[in-house]
Amino acid sequence: MTTIELITTIKAPVSYCFDLSRSVTLHMISTRHTHETVVSGKQDGLFEKGDIVTWRARHFGIYQQLTMQITQMEYPVYFEDIMLKGIFKSIRHQHFFAEENGQTVLKDIFQYETPFSFVGNCFDYLVLKHYMTRLLLKRNETIKTWAEDSRQGLLPGPHRF
Repeated sequence: MTTIELITTIKAPVSYCFDLSRSVTLHMISTRHTHETVVSGKQDGLFEKGDIVTWRARHFGIYQQLTMQITQMEYPVYFEDIMLKGIFKSIRHQHFFAEENGQTVLKDIFQYETPFSFVGNCFDYLVLKHYMTRLLLKRNETIKTWAEDSRQGLLPGPHRF
């Protein structure tokens, strides 16, 4: 199992960062370069515990689908999503939020298992872990940029506080 841990510090309230992190629209903004769209499930708004969504995106030149479920949520400090169906053996993504010195500290723990035994492990070591880390960093940078922008208090799409 591969684990990626990231820490992102954001100059915005915890609850706002939490909501941005579970925004369907902001997720698609952060993955625009992969042409990610919702195939089934919640099309906009905020993910809640129990929600299931199937994403379609292009990675390594191939369109793939991935079905994820929000399995745990404790507003505004934690949520977890896990893969129900997709190319990986498993995915578990934990999102932690804490306030420190008037800022939000977002901690991601992203764990996955590759398929195809030895070949999958080699691909993970040589390419995939770096690719997945960049994808998560891009997502967190989008959340940070949006949260620290002058649109404070707004969510992307039709939802406003």
